[in-house]
Amino acid sequence: MLRRALTAAALATLAGAAALVPAAPAQARACTINFYCYTTFYSNASRTVVVGQKFEDCVGNMSMWGVRSPYLTFSENPC
Repeated sequence: MLRRALTAAALATLAGAAALVPAAPAQARACTINFYCYTTFYSNASRTVVVGQKFEDCVGNMSMWGVRSPYLTFSENPC
């Protein structure tokens, strides 16, 4: 009986702890056809230091420099 109570308490604690873990940041969405897009990656949430950038042109060519990070901005403009 004591074993069941301890197991139930341990599972409840783990479930509560899992609910407190933040979700993964959203990824940049895909560039729409006939648009050109810039995705800029930053080193932290305050977006003060750029660490990389991705560019997609109107025909789907892509170029990138630097590194990707979870802190980003995305802009999309028609061709």
